[in-house]
Amino acid sequence: MNNLIKNFSLFSWKVTEKAFNIIVTINDTNKFQISNYNTIEMVLTSRKSEHLITLPLNKVESNEAGLYESSLSFEQLYECPPDTTLDMYIQFTNNEECIKRRLKSTDPYLEVKGHLAGQQLFFKPYTTNKANVSLKVQKAEPIAILEDMRIEKDGRFTLMGYSFHPAFPDHEANHFIIRDKEGEIDRTLRIENIERTDLKPLSSEFNMKQSGFKVSFEIKEMHDISNVSSLKLIVKYDLPHEELEEKQLVLRPFTPKSKWKKIKRIIEKKKYILSVHKKHQTVSIKISDYNLKNEVKGAIRRRWNKLKRGREARLAYRKLFTVAGNLPADKKLLIFESFSGKQFSCNPRAIYEYIIKEYPDYKTIWSVDRRYLTLFREKNIPHVRRFSLKWLFYMARAKYWITNSRLPLWIPKPKHTTYVQTWHGTPLKRLASDMDEVHMPGTTTEKYKANFHKESSKWDYLISPNRYSTEIFQRAFNFHKEMIESGYPRNDYLYNYKNDQQAIKNRMRLALDKKVILYAPTWRDDQFYGRGRYKFDLDLDLDMMKETLGDDYIIVLRMHYLVAENLDLEPYKGFAYDFSSYEDIRDLYLVADLLITDYSSVFFDYANLRRPMIFYCYDIDTYRDKLRGFYFDFERKAPGPLVKTTEEVIASIEEFEKNHFELSDSFNAFFDKFCYLEDGQASRRVVQRIFANKK
Repeated sequence: MNNLIKNFSLFSWKVTEKAFNIIVTINDTNKFQISNYNTIEMVLTSRKSEHLITLPLNKVESNEAGLYESSLSFEQLYECPPDTTLDMYIQFTNNEECIKRRLKSTDPYLEVKGHLAGQQLFFKPYTTNKANVSLKVQKAEPIAILEDMRIEKDGRFTLMGYSFHPAFPDHEANHFIIRDKEGEIDRTLRIENIERTDLKPLSSEFNMKQSGFKVSFEIKEMHDISNVSSLKLIVKYDLPHEELEEKQLVLRPFTPKSKWKKIKRIIEKKKYILSVHKKHQTVSIKISDYNLKNEVKGAIRRRWNKLKRGREARLAYRKLFTVAGNLPADKKLLIFESFSGKQFSCNPRAIYEYIIKEYPDYKTIWSVDRRYLTLFREKNIPHVRRFSLKWLFYMARAKYWITNSRLPLWIPKPKHTTYVQTWHGTPLKRLASDMDEVHMPGTTTEKYKANFHKESSKWDYLISPNRYSTEIFQRAFNFHKEMIESGYPRNDYLYNYKNDQQAIKNRMRLALDKKVILYAPTWRDDQFYGRGRYKFDLDLDLDMMKETLGDDYIIVLRMHYLVAENLDLEPYKGFAYDFSSYEDIRDLYLVADLLITDYSSVFFDYANLRRPMIFYCYDIDTYRDKLRGFYFDFERKAPGPLVKTTEEVIASIEEFEKNHFELSDSFNAFFDKFCYLEDGQASRRVVQRIFANKK
C-alpha cells in the first residue's frame, strides 16, 4: 500500500436505512499538517455536470488515530441525474488555500456495499484502477467481477469470480459468453454457481450466497478463439418478464494470487499464454509451438533489452551523443519529428513535403517511435527508430532538426545544428510560463517551467501562425531568437486540396451521401494514467446522437495524441468511427462538414475552411479556472456556440441546418484575426527563411 493510500484512505463503508456511513483515515503528510486547516470535508464532484455534494467530516472518538466520519444520505444522491459518476475527495481549507486529495481504497468488495433505492436507482461505490473511490448513481444493472483466472495442468482454462443483479437478487447468472472485439466470435458456456458465504456479511441489502461462479473450458476444443488478441468476458442473466441482460466482467484482481498480467503454461509441446488487459477489461489467449532453443534466445534478448534500458546504459548513450555531436555536420541532412515520433503529420510533414519537392538534393529522415514504424514503412518514408544507435548519429550530424513538440531535455544540440520548432497550434489555453499551476504527472509547476525554458533556449527558429501567437510564444516560451510569422505550414493542405473532399471520403471508406461531424477534443492535465498518457471520458451521448442525426450524419472521433483511451464503438457501427490513429488530422478537416471540439487548437485550423463549429465545453468552469485558463474571452468570442450537454449539441446542429450553415459575424471577426496569413504558401516562406542562413 503506497503512502497516498495510507494518508487518505477509506476505513469503512456501511449501509444504514437511509444513508451510507463513511469513515476515512486521514494522516499528516510531509507536505502539510492537518492542524493547519480549519475545515476538513468530503467532496463528491460529478464528472459530467456541475453537481457537487459537500459533507462535513467529524473526528471519531476512538483509540484509532486519524479517523473521521461522515454520512451520505440517499436523499442527496436522488438529486443527481441518472448515470452520474461522483469522484470522492477529502478537502482541506484554511484562510489562505483550499486543497483536495483523492480518497483511496483497496477494498476489493466495495461494490457489494452499494444500495438499491426503491428498485429504481442503484448507488454503487467502487474503486478505479488507480485505487480512487468513486460512486455511481445508475439504474440497477448486474455487477460482475473476475477475481481469478488460471490454466490448469490438464490444459483447461478456469475463470472464477462473482456476479449478482441488484434488481433481481434471487436470480443467478446463467451463462458465460466469450466474445471478440469484432463480434465474429461468440461462444456461450454454462456457469457453475458457487456459494460465497464470505460475501453475505458484506451486504444487508442483497442475497449474495449464490453469487459466486466458476467457468472451465478446454482451449483445444475452441480453436476459433485461439490467438485472439482481444476477448470480452460477459455474464448473462435470464430475467423474468425482461429481455436477456448481459454484463461485461470487470477485471479487478486484488489478491496476490490473482495479480495477473500473463499466465504461461507448457502442455504437450504447446505454449499457452493468457494475458489480461485490465485497462480495457479484455483478455487475450495465445497458443504457439514450444521450442526450447527459441525460448532461451527470447530470454537472453529480454535480458539484453533490460540492460540497455538501465541507468548505466542511458548515461553512456548520452555521452556518446555529445561525442558524436563533434563529428562533421551533414549540411544537407534534415531530421523531422512529429508529436514525439508518433505521427507523420502537422507542420513538420508540410515542410517535409515541400522540401522533397523543391529541394530534392537534400536528405530527409523521420525520427519515429518504435511503436509507430509500420506507417512509415508502408509509405516508404525514410526514417530511423527513435533512440537507436543509428538515430543518435543522424541526430548528432544533422544540419536541421524540425519538430512540433519538445525533445527530451537530455539531448544536447550540436553547435552546427539549426533547431526549428514549429509548435502545433494557435494558443487558446495558457502555456508554460503563463500557467499558474501545473497538474501534469511527474513534475511540479516550478520544475515544468524551468525545464520548458531550458528546452526553448535551444530553439533557433519558432514558427508562428499570426501576430497574436507571436506575442504569446515569446513570453510563455521565454523565446528570444528568430520568430517566423508565416501562417502554419500544415494549413497549406487545406487551401491546396479543399476540393478533394469526395476522393478523401472514398479513401477513408466513409458514406458519400451523409454529412460528416468531426469530434476532436483536447486532453485534461489532471486526468491521467501516467506521464504522457491521459484519460478521456467520452461525454457525448452517442446513442442520442445516432437516434436523432443518424439518417443524415456520421461522426468521426479524433482523440488528442496524448490520450491513451481506446474507444469501443461497436454499438454505433455505421454511425461513429474512431480515427484517432489516422496519420494526419488534415484529411479529417477536409471531409468534415462540421466540427465539434472544446479547448483544442484544432478550431483555429478548421476555421480556414469557413465551416461551422460547435464548442462542447461541459467542464469549462474547471478548465478555465483550475487547469489552464484562456488567453482571450473564449466564452464571448468563440467562433461558434458553446454548449454543455448532448441535447444542446444536437440543437446547435439543427440550428445550423435551419440557417443553411451560414456563418456569423463573430466567425468572420475570428477569421480576420487568426487566419489572415493563411494562403497555402506558409511552407515556402518557412523553408526560404531557414535556408537563407545556411552555411
